Amino acid sequence: MAQESPKNSAAEIPVTSNGEVDDSREHGFNRDLKRSLPAGLGLSETQITSHGFDSTKEGVIEAGAFQGSPAPPLPSIMSPSRVAASRLAQQGSDLIVPAGGQRTQTKSGPVILADEIKNPAMEKLELVRKWSLNTYKCTRQIISEKLGRGSRTVDLELEAQIDILRDNKKKYENILRLAQTLSTQLFQMVHTQRQLGDAFADLSLKSLELHEEFGYNADTQKLLAKNGETLLGAINFFIASVNTLVNKTIEDTLMTVKQYESARIEYDAYRTDLEELNLGPRDANTLPKIEQSQHLFQAHKEKYDKMRNDVSIKLKFLEENKVKVLHNQLVLFHNAIAAYFAGNQKQLEQTLKQFHIKLKTPGVDAPSWLEEQ
Repeated sequence: MAQESPKNSAAEIPVTSNGEVDDSREHGFNRDLKRSLPAGLGLSETQITSHGFDSTKEGVIEAGAFQGSPAPPLPSIMSPSRVAASRLAQQGSDLIVPAGGQRTQTKSGPVILADEIKNPAMEKLELVRKWSLNTYKCTRQIISEKLGRGSRTVDLELEAQIDILRDNKKKYENILRLAQTLSTQLFQMVHTQRQLGDAFADLSLKSLELHEEFGYNADTQKLLAKNGETLLGAINFFIASVNTLVNKTIEDTLMTVKQYESARIEYDAYRTDLEELNLGPRDANTLPKIEQSQHLFQAHKEKYDKMRNDVSIKLKFLEENKVKVLHNQLVLFHNAIAAYFAGNQKQLEQTLKQFHIKLKTPGVDAPSWLEEQ
């Protein structure tokens, strides 16, 4: 029995009982190599075998498919690793892996339909384009009407009512301006009468010889100032009511009239456009334009009819409201002026009570909302 000598474990070669080299460690190494290779990368499995020392063949490296079945040699294309494949998948790229001469196309990542996406910039451009086209047609229609070349739609009855309303508005504004002037002058007169009454009262106390005469004049001026304040309250109420009628009610109706006139211009512009297309040739190119123009003309015609009905209704209600308001205010103005210059203080006060007018006492602040409650 040979004596064992101390050797390095790495240099030991195990030998079986019949003298052959034990290759169990080599098979274990091959198995560990298989496990250490990452799966799914398309690389060929490598198997290393070793023969005995007396074999005429040296170490042979056999290459085969991963499944163990023979396969034709693959072209020199390196497949991407897992990290690269995941990056490509995140970017939505296509991964082509050759397998048996066939190409497999794998799509990944979110699928976006470009037709369903609306660009806000394109929508704004489309709105600007439509607005520019509409403005051009309306401007052309206005210029044609002023030059006497274009035709316009006229509702004689409605146009007459609108002209009367505008004329009445100018007259009511003149009345309102004159009433405001009268109110200003009356206020100055009342203020002067009050000062004159105070001066007479002071002199009646200091002049014993003319005490009664100064006293009579002081009382008269104070009474006139009081009646003037009452008349001033009636006039200011008249001014406020007429101002509401002219600058709010009538103005609101005239705003609707302006919208009606704009709708009328658009209607005439698209009507003229349609008439010009109908006079031209009819072929495959012009028929779609005629159909589109007919659709736009019908839409503006409906808008024009709607605005015309709105104006007619507002003019009717305005006339009823105007008659009612002006009737009350004219009666108030007449009775107040007549009672003031007749010196009938009781009739003047009764007129204010009839129209529920409350006078503000000079120098006294209005009560707060807590006091009113």
